[in-house]
Amino acid sequence: MLLLYILGIRGYNLIILIFSLFNTKARLFINGRKDIFKKIEERIKKTDKPIWFHFASLGEFEQGRPVLEAIKSARPDKKIIVTFFSPSGYEIRKNYTLAEVFYLPVDTAFNARKFLDIVNPEMAIFTKYEFWHFYFLGLKDRNIPLYVISGIFRPGQAFFKWYGGFYRNILKSVTYFFVQNQESEELLKSVGIDNVTINGDTRFDRVYENAQIPKHLAEIENFIKESPTLICGSTWPEDETLLALLPGKYPDWKFIIAPHEIHEGHIENIEKLFPAGNIRFSVFSKQAQENNLHPSVLIIDNIGMLSSLYQYGKVAYIGGGFGAGIHNTLEAAAFGKPVIFGPKYDKFQEAKDLIAIGAAKSIANSAELIEAFDFFKENKPAAEASKKYVADKKGATALIVSMLTR
Repeated sequence: MLLLYILGIRGYNLIILIFSLFNTKARLFINGRKDIFKKIEERIKKTDKPIWFHFASLGEFEQGRPVLEAIKSARPDKKIIVTFFSPSGYEIRKNYTLAEVFYLPVDTAFNARKFLDIVNPEMAIFTKYEFWHFYFLGLKDRNIPLYVISGIFRPGQAFFKWYGGFYRNILKSVTYFFVQNQESEELLKSVGIDNVTINGDTRFDRVYENAQIPKHLAEIENFIKESPTLICGSTWPEDETLLALLPGKYPDWKFIIAPHEIHEGHIENIEKLFPAGNIRFSVFSKQAQENNLHPSVLIIDNIGMLSSLYQYGKVAYIGGGFGAGIHNTLEAAAFGKPVIFGPKYDKFQEAKDLIAIGAAKSIANSAELIEAFDFFKENKPAAEASKKYVADKKGATALIVSMLTR
């Protein structure tokens, strides 16, 4: 199984290398790791013994960020190193002021040994998932504590299958698991892993905090004025095709679309789907004033605004539900917005919870989208339930940090 793992890692790296010839994200993945050990050595001394946080991507960073910042607050002189696997996390947070930020070298025996020799962390903290054999084994062999926070597990994962012995051994390198729910705790205990407690999901702390001190966006306020607005976050083409039906049917509403992928081809496709009254955020302020425009659709062509946009909506649509799975529903829920999303939400407990309390609906076609939108347009109980759900679930960060610092 180890040989298959090694071949799988090498095969993945080769595929990314080929894709890098014509794909920007793949190119960032490859180029960002060039001379990576030299870059780390320039900024980290072995005697620093930093605390190492690893995140798969941007979503996991935001999830683990409350713990990172709480630890930094408790130990302000302690150096922190952050690594990302994906460019979508690194490229956005590479200038994060509380830590030294790098790409994680691909998981090979040589890379893991070299990385740990240079960094020599005091402890390592991984958020939610990503279980790397050589890194985890290296940490265990060096007696460096390894923690998984906001962990979540499902019965279908290889760890819990008859053939999953190799993957279970990776889990057994972890010093302690802080998991989100009872199912995850029971699954770990079913394979002999008892170093686990249920502490909840640190995302609730992050989104709750964000909703308490939102960043006000003058351009957005100028766009919506007094109009009710649907905020469409992290959308993909399948989502946008359905959403294109709404502006003509609801002329009194404004629509803000923040696509998951920001590149010229995607933005142009969105513009074609909404031919009447759309404008890009990057040109809205100037053109709207000069030409007295009153567009109904605003396309967000930058990254980083979405978590603040939800405050301006009455309803939110969360993208990704027609692909691999829905994106972050909690950012919208924290502002008290009912949410709508596609059918692929089974891996997300918060989505199931929001549906159960009447604060969310899953849709599979245009008719269901219109039905859900009509249901939530003036639904104050749904909005209140959404906001209360987030407020009631916060607190995981304090529990985790108290145990880590102790």
